Amino acid sequence: MADDAHLFLLPDRHPLLGAALAAVGPLECAETPAVRGWLQAHAVSAASEQVRILPSGSEVLIPEDAERLPVPLSEEEALRVQQECAPQSVTDLEAELLEFRETTQDWEALVHRALTAGIPAPRIAQLTGLPPQEIGRLTQA
Repeated sequence: MADDAHLFLLPDRHPLLGAALAAVGPLECAETPAVRGWLQAHAVSAASEQVRILPSGSEVLIPEDAERLPVPLSEEEALRVQQECAPQSVTDLEAELLEFRETTQDWEALVHRALTAGIPAPRIAQLTGLPPQEIGRLTQA
């Protein structure tokens, strides 16, 4: 075990910080009695979004009132934690925005097809997240 990381419980209504423990994949330390006892003492499961992990050197970011536990990681585990905690690049975000645009470009045609197939407008709104008034506008066109 080469590097240390810090498990912590993200306080309620606090912006997301670090990575969810479950997102980094299996870690040897998660199976230790110390981590299991810590999780049990705080009545949370390892799958909870509240259980976060930060790589060594980032512990200054952990809120002061957060419960924390230092844990050992192998080199490979430390790399996974660092990658999961790394901010998304601007290029990746721009690619997501383009993908969103492509996905939503023909939304009106999709809604028309759904209405023609007999799917009720309220159900379309529920499934798509579109405002009901937008769907209503299409039914009147």
